[in-house]
Amino acid sequence: MGRYPQIEPYDHGMLDVGDGNRVYWETCGNPHGKPALVLHGGPGSGCDPYFRRLFDPAAYRIVLIDQRGCGRSTPHASAYDTDMSVNTTAHLIADLELLRRHLGIGRWLVWGVSWGSVLGLRYAQTHPSAVSELVLTGVATGSNPEVDLLTRGLGQIFPEAFERFLGELPAGERDGNLALAYNRLVESPDPEVRARAARAWTDWETATIPAPPRSVERFEDPAFRMGFARTVTHYFGHDHYMGDGNDEGVVLRDAHLLKDIPGTLVQGSLDFGNLLGIVWRLHHAWPGSELVIVDDVGHNAGAPDMTEALVAATDKYAGR
Repeated sequence: MGRYPQIEPYDHGMLDVGDGNRVYWETCGNPHGKPALVLHGGPGSGCDPYFRRLFDPAAYRIVLIDQRGCGRSTPHASAYDTDMSVNTTAHLIADLELLRRHLGIGRWLVWGVSWGSVLGLRYAQTHPSAVSELVLTGVATGSNPEVDLLTRGLGQIFPEAFERFLGELPAGERDGNLALAYNRLVESPDPEVRARAARAWTDWETATIPAPPRSVERFEDPAFRMGFARTVTHYFGHDHYMGDGNDEGVVLRDAHLLKDIPGTLVQGSLDFGNLLGIVWRLHHAWPGSELVIVDDVGHNAGAPDMTEALVAATDKYAGR
């Protein structure tokens, strides 16, 4: 079972969500089908046409959105004068509710990848009546230990790349919150400092995929690179704007709130996020969830076997 054929949106627009922000949205598939919302990763990646192909276009009304500050939404986080104080998890959740009402949707299946899984989980926990099912991959919960793993713990696996990553920071900031330290650099008034920090951050991200540094095409776009690095460090450095200081994090703490929402977790066996056991803990704390492990795949929703598992999950819920 592969991806469905490529389709184009039948409608799209820019939704004014307040605070000077306008978010891009599009709808594809069957206008009378089962509504499904797609949440991209990052934070700050933007939606991808690939996501449309994970849903039966005859069965689903597929809604994609570029979250605040990224993709086609405005203002873009790459612009130095973009106000990031109005880009938080609470703001993004409010945007989803505004879009749902704008499109006249009662409940929708929520699909999320990586950061999108964090946002989808928290959205479902705070607005359970709006979510019919969840399909999540590259699963994360946004806790501080997960951020520490991605920014420091993986340094034991990629020591050469980690040495370069640390080396871009002032010596006095290498022992603390690395994401916050990088966020201070990408918020610098000096454009050269910002550009160097954004490049160093994305080099570290590509090294831990793993892939050779600077091999990911999207990171070669200066605007994407800056917007992505600024948004990720903004969230990573501030508990994803939903932390309460504990090591478990609010998503795992509140997993019981998902008890009436069916869900499928599709996870690669080689995803580094598995090192903390997060997806297993979430599955066991969430009654009614299904965990599908895809062998020999990392943090890659586009891998063929991952695609097959994700399509199987959306097909499963299509008639529900």
